[in-house]
Amino acid sequence: MKKSTRRLISLALLFFISEIPSYAKNDEVVIGLAAPLTGDQAYIGVGVLQGAKMAVEEANVRGPVFGITKIRLESLDDQHNPTQAVLAANKLATDPDAMGVVGHFNSNCTKAASSIYHEARVAQITPASTNPEISRQGFDTFFRVCATDDVQGPTAATFVFSKLNKKKIVIIDDQTTYGKGLADEFKKKFTSLGGQVLQRSGITQGEKDFTPLLTKVKSLEPELIYYGGVYPELALLIKQAKKVGLNASWMGGDGIFDVTLIKLATPEHSEGTYATMLGVDPHSLPEAQDFVKRYEARYGELGSFSAYAYDAANVLIEAIRRAGKKDREAVLRELKNTKDFQGILGKVNFDSKGDAIGKSVGIFKIEKGRFKFLEEVKPS
Repeated sequence: MKKSTRRLISLALLFFISEIPSYAKNDEVVIGLAAPLTGDQAYIGVGVLQGAKMAVEEANVRGPVFGITKIRLESLDDQHNPTQAVLAANKLATDPDAMGVVGHFNSNCTKAASSIYHEARVAQITPASTNPEISRQGFDTFFRVCATDDVQGPTAATFVFSKLNKKKIVIIDDQTTYGKGLADEFKKKFTSLGGQVLQRSGITQGEKDFTPLLTKVKSLEPELIYYGGVYPELALLIKQAKKVGLNASWMGGDGIFDVTLIKLATPEHSEGTYATMLGVDPHSLPEAQDFVKRYEARYGELGSFSAYAYDAANVLIEAIRRAGKKDREAVLRELKNTKDFQGILGKVNFDSKGDAIGKSVGIFKIEKGRFKFLEEVKPS
């Protein structure tokens, strides 16, 4: 073949490639999933991943989000560590295909990463981070599909004071953004009702021996101990409390609402523990039945936040579809314009701060090795 002929063919190919639509050149959109996928919170983090994974797979079966573009879920392990969360956020921020992230799980990780997503204009929608301060930073890239601690904490306090008739309590938290924030909201409401907080103590995630603290708490004779934190430390607190003869009831927030708590603390020792959760049990919702059935057939028992991750991912996916192009600002506009999105946990709407509107809180009690639903409290 002559050089002139080869040159003409090369020029023709270059022209043809330049005329291919951009979506054909780059045929995927990336959605990140950031959660603790290893370590002592891995069970709950993997449940979040599995919920989001099902949403992405179903979206791709329905067809491309636009042109020939499909979605790829990139899972990132933040190890419930803010430093790791920042590393994960930076990885997504520098990926031009990344249009959003479902995450993080822990409020301290979500808050640490939020400024990076905001600067890069990457949509962030958390299925589980409940600390109200996150949405008060003024970042228009932040959204959540769950209730906040300034709803959850007061709901628990009212239940303890009015329904359980417990007036003298101790509060323990794990000093994280989530745990301390939730405990603060609980205390504020409980004392306003006339309840007495005998002691407020902080522990550290990863601690193993709480005997000295629990021995002191025992001497105060509390009627109930409220815990702000996640289930690994509470399981140890419950078991060690029994050893020192501390028999007060325990209550915590959504961070303890996981079957792993019952397994770690043992059904016998965890019996009677109360928890608030961000809504009712998905098993009881008609709209969630198909998802629950398919999830449990594939993965086993439904994770505490799997349904929330599924809804969060679907809200983001639909915003990408409506945007119609690989454009972070367009995706953000569509997220803000979300109106009555029908998720499996109910309709999703956001206020001006990105917080979910009208989300209720469920109250549960561990009975015979399972979380038994007691009541739903809707925001006033």
